[in-house]
Amino acid sequence: MRTPIALALATVGLFACKKEESPPTLPPVAAPVKPVVVAPAPVEAPKAAAGARTIAMEVTGEGFVPSNVTLKGGEPVVLVVTRKTDETCATEILIDGTDIKVALPLDKPVEVAWTPAKAGKVKFGCGMNMMVGGILLVE
Repeated sequence: MRTPIALALATVGLFACKKEESPPTLPPVAAPVKPVVVAPAPVEAPKAAAGARTIAMEVTGEGFVPSNVTLKGGEPVVLVVTRKTDETCATEILIDGTDIKVALPLDKPVEVAWTPAKAGKVKFGCGMNMMVGGILLVE
């Protein structure tokens, strides 16, 4: 018969000789993936119709000049816009109620073709809608 001390030593010996188990292996963690941001492609200005009326405009520290332009319904026009300053938010031109949103690079004339379909007042201005450029009054 075994003595309690022998039994205790045998039990301790079993635990002492037992191989220590390593923690379970986890699958490798992939590095975080940074989202790819794709800038929208620049919108190309609409092409001018043959015989379109040309209207020269500038973007200055005062905004779009001239700020009010009178047009005729159905008459094709080309707004030739030259941004002369970098001190305003008007780095592009938008015409309300249309898909026209055209970048205005500094000191480069940009042609924006448009044919108003109906009479009324149409706002135009910068892309941030902070500086109303003016009104295209269509008769």
